[in-house]
Amino acid sequence: MNIEQLNIMKDVTTGQQTQRAIARHTGYSLGKVNRLVTELQKQGYVDSRLQLTTAGQQYLATHHPQRAIILAAGYGMRMVPINTEEPKGLLEVNGEPLIERLIKQLHAVGIDDIHVVVGFMKEHYEYLIDQCHVKLIVNPHYGDYKNLYSLYLARPFLGGSYVVPCDTWFKDNPFSTIEDQSWYLFSDHQTEDSVWRVTNRGTVKRISKGSRGNQMVGIAYLNASAGEKLAKLLQVAVGNELMLSQFWEQALDDDGRFLLKGKLISDDDFSEINSYEQLRDIDFNSSHLQNEAMRVIEQVLDTGLRGIKNIQVLKKGMTNRSFFFEHDGHRYIMRIPGEGTGELINRQEEYDVYQELAGTDWTERILYLNPRNGYKLSAFIEDAHNASASNWDEVTRCMAMLRKLHHSGFKVGHAFHLYDQIEFYEGLRRGKSAYRDYSTVKDRIDQLRPFISKHAKSQVLCHIDANPDNFVFDHNDHLYLIDWEYAGMQDPDIDVAMFAIYAMYDRAQLDKLIDTYYQGKCDRTTRIKIYAYVAACGLLWSNWCEYKQSLGLDFGKYSLAQYRYAKEYSSLVLDALEEDNAQN
Repeated sequence: MNIEQLNIMKDVTTGQQTQRAIARHTGYSLGKVNRLVTELQKQGYVDSRLQLTTAGQQYLATHHPQRAIILAAGYGMRMVPINTEEPKGLLEVNGEPLIERLIKQLHAVGIDDIHVVVGFMKEHYEYLIDQCHVKLIVNPHYGDYKNLYSLYLARPFLGGSYVVPCDTWFKDNPFSTIEDQSWYLFSDHQTEDSVWRVTNRGTVKRISKGSRGNQMVGIAYLNASAGEKLAKLLQVAVGNELMLSQFWEQALDDDGRFLLKGKLISDDDFSEINSYEQLRDIDFNSSHLQNEAMRVIEQVLDTGLRGIKNIQVLKKGMTNRSFFFEHDGHRYIMRIPGEGTGELINRQEEYDVYQELAGTDWTERILYLNPRNGYKLSAFIEDAHNASASNWDEVTRCMAMLRKLHHSGFKVGHAFHLYDQIEFYEGLRRGKSAYRDYSTVKDRIDQLRPFISKHAKSQVLCHIDANPDNFVFDHNDHLYLIDWEYAGMQDPDIDVAMFAIYAMYDRAQLDKLIDTYYQGKCDRTTRIKIYAYVAACGLLWSNWCEYKQSLGLDFGKYSLAQYRYAKEYSSLVLDALEEDNAQN
């Protein structure tokens, strides 16, 4: 039975007893309704009085959807800043969490077997087990893969099931007591973001590049055969790293042929809540619109929620989650500290550094900084780019910036204690290092400490986090040094070492960097000391990476590179010192 015939059957079961009433309710023309009713009568499902026959009643009994899978594992990164407090499935529209509304709509058509795939903030969904009698499936890789992997975990339950995104609000119940053919729901709104178009007969066809397709809504119904087929496709897909980075709908693309029929819904009958602004548009009074980040912006910029536009998440940083937005023709960045940041950074000390730098034109313009929680609002540097570690003209200017900082005379009341920080990060990771020879390397780093102390220069304000990414050139070629979270009083040579290990320089590049900072006048002892800083700082950030990995964050080759710096440069320095002692 096709979708149009099913719609007539549904209306018959809900009491629409005339063809005109059915036409009004479905939006079909009267002639179309007449044709569809005639087809159902010939099949023996409906009689001449528009009543279900015994065969029609039996058909309904054997074509009732069995279950639903709700996909709710993802970060919802476009939901910043809300996703720092709640997962997107629990956002409230008209006082009701999105996922609760979907579950109620499923219950209304007799579907009680509901599986919710969770990941990010999974604990927030636990109450649904008791309140709504759902079952939770935990996706441990929600931060690594798209929702194709979530559906893979739910593959035993695909047959006779709805697949439902957690972040869509429907005006009317999109689920039914009757289903036959499998389908995927599209909007009647056409967009260049979709490559699929639904024909009048429900066939889904790929369109040519530059054309407009029907917007994909995300809900699908899978009958037994379609569920079995998709389960096999997902089994194959998870063995392909490229597929794991896709949304589950990619599995429906069979070499340009869409595996399911298309079903259309009016664009006015649903809302996808993928961003702060979409939530604001559908429910301006939603309690989730008022969180701390937005309150800060309203107060500092003296604006209301409607004055905050074009919110976009920035690339997720190693320490923070940030977003930028527009207000009154200008752009700003709001920083929200990331997971575990409170353990790593003293926000009062960061605040003190920015107070000391106030009035300079070589760091970002801070509008608000909270020394309690680290929320920071700053002006966005327009048409800017980060310094390139491979562009030695830019590197030369970065080193000149560091020299200016080191000779500025700025002072704060705290220091960056390198070896204390190594011990601190060691303690945070709470357990044995993953590196088998860690104790040996750590012992070598400890042996460098007397040499570093003996030759350390007078302490000055240092940036500490002198990553090339923190050196920013604007459209006027003006250079800024931003993000002073780790800054404190230290030997200025530590900043040179830090720049090198962030850039992942080899030894030749490191020597060139040293010569650049010192303008060709670096003595051997200072050079060896910078090597020692490279080793110690490498161990520092290696421990930092291990701690962050315990929180579920992985920094790829960066973490290995830091440990290699600790390992290789500690040996290099100890060999050099032994050679010097032998000569003396």
